[in-house]
Amino acid sequence: MAIVLNGKDLTIEKVVRIARHNEKVEIPNEAIDRVKKCREMLEEKIVAHEIMYGVNTGIGEFSEVVLDDEQIEDFQRYLIYNHAAGIGDPAPIEYVRGAMAGRINVLVHGNSGCRPEIPLTLSEMLNKGVTPYVCQKGSVGACGDLAPMSQIALLLMGEGKAYYQGELLEGKEALDRAGIPIPGLKARDGLAAINGSNLLTAMSAIMLYDTNRWLKQAEIAAAMSLEALKANMKPYTPLLHEIRGFKGAIRCANAINKCIQGGDLAEGRIKCKVQDAYSMRSTPQVIGAAHDALEYARSQVEIELNGVGDNPVFFPDRKLQLSGANFQGSPVSLPMDMIGAAVTMVSVMSERRMNRLNNPALSVGLPAFLTKGAGMFSGLMLSQYTADMQIVEQRILSVPASIQSIPAAADQEDFVSMGMNTAIKNFQILDNAYGVLGIEFMAAAQALDFREEEYSFGIGVTKAKEVIRKYVEFLDIDRPLYPDHTTMKELVKSCEILEEVETVVGSLE
Repeated sequence: MAIVLNGKDLTIEKVVRIARHNEKVEIPNEAIDRVKKCREMLEEKIVAHEIMYGVNTGIGEFSEVVLDDEQIEDFQRYLIYNHAAGIGDPAPIEYVRGAMAGRINVLVHGNSGCRPEIPLTLSEMLNKGVTPYVCQKGSVGACGDLAPMSQIALLLMGEGKAYYQGELLEGKEALDRAGIPIPGLKARDGLAAINGSNLLTAMSAIMLYDTNRWLKQAEIAAAMSLEALKANMKPYTPLLHEIRGFKGAIRCANAINKCIQGGDLAEGRIKCKVQDAYSMRSTPQVIGAAHDALEYARSQVEIELNGVGDNPVFFPDRKLQLSGANFQGSPVSLPMDMIGAAVTMVSVMSERRMNRLNNPALSVGLPAFLTKGAGMFSGLMLSQYTADMQIVEQRILSVPASIQSIPAAADQEDFVSMGMNTAIKNFQILDNAYGVLGIEFMAAAQALDFREEEYSFGIGVTKAKEVIRKYVEFLDIDRPLYPDHTTMKELVKSCEILEEVETVVGSLE
């Protein structure tokens, strides 16, 4: 069933289904009616020569330049040419599809003044698999993602480039092959197509979806390490977290308890310390804080997905147009900077647990560096180096982009969100996080192999270890570890461990 884009209930999950899984979209008739009504008002105002930013004026520093009737339509074409000013490698197709869905959802509110052909053509492109070639870099996150969105808008004139059925084609050829008419750009259409933070918001939606699944795997890895380290599980008692009140901590403690249920540790049959180190007993508070940050960021992103991010904004019922700054990306970039830091924070704790598994002074009887032949063999000693390198990169990338504004456009645009920098670096942080967590999984599985004759493990932990052993063998004697590290990183990214564990313990949400 097609996902209905009506301007009010686009969720992160729906963005992922459209962007990553190519689900079709549909615009309801009442939304098209709203777009038509707004367009009628705009055309009345054009005939009346009412001054409207970006319709019959220039933009940015040129907003005081008034265009004559002959210039109005040509201006939209030159506007897109001028703003298609990105650089470098293309954005992944799923990011661009997500941005297109988000932009349609803005336009169907009927407050942007474009012709209905604009959202209808974008929806046809989504449904028929025509994806514009878009340079990922170039946006400062206000006035929206102008550079990348302009490369999408080039297709509306039959220009630019686009992917279609696995080929990169000239825009017109891609549209012709897909049987999509070229709508062209008339007054206001060009600016309406580009004037919002849609690419950074789509990237943020996808990032939040993937981060939630990564955090659930961080809980599974923690459960494995806790079993291997004979942790005191009293700090995971639900009552302890309920009395403090943070929802994320309650959720995390419950998830870890699900993973260890049915094992000797959960049943209290293993002798443990009175109190463990922070990296073992404060996981609910740390991963829980990340869950809570994620929930806030989700709320902000979904508000943006369903709001009118545009300038100017038209109110046809009031015959009114208002120019403001609803393109500003800060409401998304600020919480998403927090998400990058949260992923880094959880990665740091993952590495600390892996360190305890490796260190014979801290591992409660496990062999040094998880090898049977310490001295002759070094076991997982160097795995920690690899994790540490990735964490340092995460820390560097965790500096907020939302405070890095550089004025542009002759100081007319003197504060910008730099939200695209946030979106790009967040995926780099998450990419490293897959690697760090993969190494903890590998170390925990190795440690549990040494423990399996001592006691039984929880059903979730056992299932996770089974999945890992399908891809990475027990390290009996030293071997090059880079294939194992890379395999584990891809395994975490695939979420196979998560999906298998949830089949035996239920949802970890």
